[in-house]
Amino acid sequence: MVEGCAVASVLGMLEERETAARVRVEGLREEVARLAEVLDAAEIELDRRVIAREELVEALAVSAAESTAVTTEAEEEAVPSLAPVPGSTVPPWREGLPVTALAPDYQRIVGVLEHQRSTGHGPLRAKEIAVELGLGTTPAKVEGVRSKARRLAERGWLLLEASGAFSAGRRPVAVPDAGSSA
Repeated sequence: MVEGCAVASVLGMLEERETAARVRVEGLREEVARLAEVLDAAEIELDRRVIAREELVEALAVSAAESTAVTTEAEEEAVPSLAPVPGSTVPPWREGLPVTALAPDYQRIVGVLEHQRSTGHGPLRAKEIAVELGLGTTPAKVEGVRSKARRLAERGWLLLEASGAFSAGRRPVAVPDAGSSA
């Protein structure tokens, strides 16, 4: 019987250690889930701040353009620079305006959709564009891409389908009023 007791005792110890390990694993899983939520919230906050900065830079550029236009009305019309400035406004598409007139983030979105069209694929939703750009599928990243793609569509660089998907294509648009910051 001594041998049976020893085996039962060892089995009991192993069960206790297994239970302790199981409790630790569950605790770590809960901590990982909590940290994932914190990370998602932080990414959303970061993207909101990036968008806010871009909107401010765009609004300031429009304001500066308006004040420059007022002070230079008597001067000859200057040829606009086509060099993209990070965070710059998205100019309305017009015949002959190259994609390089867009800031790099916008160029990449147009490039993804043009590639999809050239390979025979249909329109893409913002989430699919974000994945193609290597940004992942976090809500903050997808919303950032959606915001930029909508701006491109509003300015005639892309087509916004009724389904909410975007496709490559150009169309002339009326120049948005100077007071708009979108």
